[in-house]
Amino acid sequence: MTLEATTSLPEVMAFLADAPVMTKSRSIETTSKSDTKQLRVAIVHYWLVSMRGGEKVVEELCRMFPQADIFTLVCNPDRISDFLKTRNIRTSFLQKIPGAKRHYTKMLPLMPFALEQFDLQEYDLVLSSESGPAKGVITRADALHICYCHSPMRYIWDQFHVYRLGLPWLGRALMSITAPMLRAWDVTTASRVDVFVANSGYVANRIQRFYDRDSAVIHPPVATDDFAVGKGRGEFYLYAGQLTAYKRPDIAVRACSETGRKLIVIGEGEQTAYLKSIAGPTVQFLGHQPFPVLRDHLSRCRALLFPGTEDFGILPVETMASGRPVLAFDAGGARETVSSPHVGLRFAPQTKEALLDAIVSFEEIEDDFDPKLIRAHALKFSSMVFRERLTALIEQQLSKRSDQSADSFRRRSLGTTP
Repeated sequence: MTLEATTSLPEVMAFLADAPVMTKSRSIETTSKSDTKQLRVAIVHYWLVSMRGGEKVVEELCRMFPQADIFTLVCNPDRISDFLKTRNIRTSFLQKIPGAKRHYTKMLPLMPFALEQFDLQEYDLVLSSESGPAKGVITRADALHICYCHSPMRYIWDQFHVYRLGLPWLGRALMSITAPMLRAWDVTTASRVDVFVANSGYVANRIQRFYDRDSAVIHPPVATDDFAVGKGRGEFYLYAGQLTAYKRPDIAVRACSETGRKLIVIGEGEQTAYLKSIAGPTVQFLGHQPFPVLRDHLSRCRALLFPGTEDFGILPVETMASGRPVLAFDAGGARETVSSPHVGLRFAPQTKEALLDAIVSFEEIEDDFDPKLIRAHALKFSSMVFRERLTALIEQQLSKRSDQSADSFRRRSLGTTP
């Protein structure tokens, strides 16, 4: 890995509805797949400090464009994949601040300045991966900027009060002062994006609400080939993920504790101690576990309990790729992934009682679930599907730009340009 500090898109109705790009000295006049490999490509990601859904998308973008350079605010090489370590990663001046790898979220007010310092004048295609700030980079006027949006920044929009209440008084005060300026910057920089791509219809609605922009929907890549259908009926219910308040693990813990159902919890977070204090003897906490352990538990569980609201939620798809059903709260991306009674059930409202009703309903029909059908559903969200749909969109946009450039040249040559 080269790690270099530098100053210098309603609920989904389909997966995807449905220039030359000018460089400093030339234009690209065709848009075949081989030609896209000749583009100078920049991938902009908010920060590389773990391997979660956003970082998996970055990996796929790198496979699509092996020539791409990665720009990120902060990188912790010890917490990213070996694959990403082989890429040319350029960090912002925030990387040089002591403690940046751990306390990067506290530097949110500085992030707009850091992003705008990235020099992207060499690049024909800019792919920004947005959840934290990333789309605010300044590109060349004729470059194509596509933003793959996992979510508009939650901590300054719909989750502002949740995040703020979790801070000490000084942090709350600073967040109250800086959030209005960050919102203004966030809305303004939406105009720097040529095309928004949302990872779900849920996110597409939020992009429309906050930025007043339309977006295409392309679900994120799920490594379905990494999972296999397990044998048997399943031995326990499973909760996996961060133990944080907005994911509502307390609903799963209380539901299983009060009814004596076996629940295994994989993950860690600030709610660990609290959840252990309310858990009964049938709830087992395993903490953070490596991928092979998670994969094994996904293949052996009765069902995944998914009580939170996620923008998309890769874990339910990974569970279904393992042939196991999902009991999910009826909101967010789960409406698009747990979208058939053949793969699981959705419950509402977001309460322990509603989840218990779903568990009882599930157990009445548990033997009717076909693991092979569940896995077949999960394959609709595979990495291959992601690559094919995003490639088609990029080539469509490049072709459109090529047609527009040719039409503009034709009008100028005929003297009909206004």
